[in-house]
Amino acid sequence: MRPPRLAVRAVIVEDGRLLLVNAYPDGISDLWCAPGGGVEPGASLTDNLAREVQEETGCAIAVGSLCLINEFHDPDRGFHQVDLFFRARLTAPAPAGPWTDPAGVVTEQQFVPRGALAKLRVNPDRLPAVAFGADAPVRLQGLERMAPP
Repeated sequence: MRPPRLAVRAVIVEDGRLLLVNAYPDGISDLWCAPGGGVEPGASLTDNLAREVQEETGCAIAVGSLCLINEFHDPDRGFHQVDLFFRARLTAPAPAGPWTDPAGVVTEQQFVPRGALAKLRVNPDRLPAVAFGADAPVRLQGLERMAPP
């Protein structure tokens, strides 16, 4: 089995809306998550997160405090990932119009109003509560089995 993959994700709330991305090509999944991705060696967690958010959404951010640790695995593929979620804020307005992820990973992005989150499948399921909750001690969500697309 491979070692766990480390990833960073940004919890960005702007005007009562949470920024989410869909990273499945051709709409094969309805699963939405916070923008971010794998950590590259030699760069800090915050630098990795700023780079990933820029690539996936075109947004420039300032990274804040750690707010959630989540891990999930897919035993059928031998995949295990640990996500570190940080609060972040935009440092400039989000790009107008559609954005294309240069890596081709993110296929859609949207700012979702709090009330509309219940209609979406979001990973981890605790993300909306963390995004719109008061700052609290960092929470570790237990190991989740990865849902198929």
